[in-house]
Amino acid sequence: MLFGREHVERYQETDGKVGHDWEGTTTLLLTTTGRKSGERHTTPLIYQKYGDVYLIVASKGGADEPPLWFRNIEADPEVEIQVWGDRFTARARTATPEEKPAMWQTMAETWPAYNDYQRKTDRVIPVVVLERV
Repeated sequence: MLFGREHVERYQETDGKVGHDWEGTTTLLLTTTGRKSGERHTTPLIYQKYGDVYLIVASKGGADEPPLWFRNIEADPEVEIQVWGDRFTARARTATPEEKPAMWQTMAETWPAYNDYQRKTDRVIPVVVLERV
């Protein structure tokens, strides 16, 4: 999480005027359903628009285990997204091996540290595709 709860709250309160632009890149809010708790969890994540879809990366800073939000979408791929003031339901999926190289490049151009994160772990870091429902 980028700024945690405060980032989420300010983003929601201002329709992204505070929080969308972050550290020279852009963030969206991803809301997943907890695979164990059933509770809703909202996380600010770096994203890029890619044609008609949005891309995010399940990097967790290069940790050997994926972020909890990624485990949640594996269990339930229906998510809610907020980009600026636009809130909508989306379906999350992992980029296919054919799609991933170009999508990874797009994400690494907006946040070059993703390449460093991948070097830190043996885990293949997924690019997640968010398709508006």
